[in-house]
Amino acid sequence: MKKFFAFGIFLFAFTAATFAQSSATASAAATILTPIAISNTVDMDFGNLASSATSGTCVLATDNSRTVTGGVTIMAGGTPTAASFTVTGVAGATYTITLPAGATTVSDGTNTMTIDTWLSNPAGTGTLTAGTSTLLVGATLNVGVSQPGGVYNTANAGGSGEFTVTVNYQ
Repeated sequence: MKKFFAFGIFLFAFTAATFAQSSATASAAATILTPIAISNTVDMDFGNLASSATSGTCVLATDNSRTVTGGVTIMAGGTPTAASFTVTGVAGATYTITLPAGATTVSDGTNTMTIDTWLSNPAGTGTLTAGTSTLLVGATLNVGVSQPGGVYNTANAGGSGEFTVTVNYQ
């Protein structure tokens, strides 16, 4: 009888444990957003400038205007142009803009100048209206004392190569 009673308790415990369990199911989902992308549409060009016995700068604004300091003179000709980029991604999304951290070097193959103090429009962050945005980048060209004449760019020997602008969803 004790064995039968013990066996009954064992069966009851097993049955109670079985009834104590419960299960449910759930579904899973993910939404993959269109990756943000940036492409260069217009390269930066400070236009025609002249140097003198005094060093100076040429600030190229995002509206393509220029201001000079020191011994730099704006000359006729050339087409001053801020760099232009097209940013694409999710419509209505906000993105952050990271401009170069340091200077870029332009060269005529022998002589060099630096470009720094980067600025953008929009500044800091932008919005992808209808999934696209134009990002303009200007900077300051540092012209040396009696800087030799020539065509200076980042691709010539002694130039630092292209500069990088980075965008990320915010």
